[in-house]
Amino acid sequence: MTTTVTVFGPLRSATGGKTISLEWSGGTVADAIAALVDAYPRAESHLYADDEIRPSVRVSVDGDRAGFADRVPEDASLMVVPAIQGGSEE
Repeated sequence: MTTTVTVFGPLRSATGGKTISLEWSGGTVADAIAALVDAYPRAESHLYADDEIRPSVRVSVDGDRAGFADRVPEDASLMVVPAIQGGSEE
């Protein structure tokens, strides 16, 4: 299945653009994130920590916030906001 994915922040440099077309076998939001990393390995550090999706990663399916276990319907579009690094502690 083909899904349009809009990425934000540092993911743009990892994917080479704001909007990409992702070819994957379908499934859940977590499966889509894994497929994104398979297609764009430089995105991994922004999306995963210790082999798990970072809790601060936010995903929307067709404009609605989605959990990692939610299914992605055919022809859906995704928006992925990566983990944002905070300021320094002093």
